[in-house]
Amino acid sequence: MTAKDHNKLLGIFHLIQGGLQAFAGIIIGLVYGAMGMAFRANAHRPEEQMMATVFIVLAFVLAPIVLILAGVNLMAGYKLLKEKAEARTWGIVASIVSLLSIPLGTALGVYGLWFLFGEEGKRFYLSGGGQQQQNMFNTPPPPPNNWQ
Repeated sequence: MTAKDHNKLLGIFHLIQGGLQAFAGIIIGLVYGAMGMAFRANAHRPEEQMMATVFIVLAFVLAPIVLILAGVNLMAGYKLLKEKAEARTWGIVASIVSLLSIPLGTALGVYGLWFLFGEEGKRFYLSGGGQQQQNMFNTPPPPPNNWQ
């Protein structure tokens, strides 16, 4: 596989990982929030009220954290697929974050770090091969000012 193929595959994998994490974050928020509301509606003792509060706090703390981590993966996947100049940095950060998601995220993290720190990845991004060298209107640059 070429470096471009590895880059595309890594971008796709990060988008998939980010989508799964976003789905999990939404589910965590909904389930913990619903459990907290159900406990609160049926709470008669102080410890039941406390348990309801714990679940509601967990919903408001865990769901945004998971969604932020999903956003890192989604951003890295997008930048990798578009071969942006900062894609290598986003890919490294997202690969490190993915290491925490056992077992598939760990495999993605190892693959991403292997490619981005390897010779192919360095050559692809640091030599300018991964940067899109176009301006906004796809016009050629002006001729040099050496008419004399």
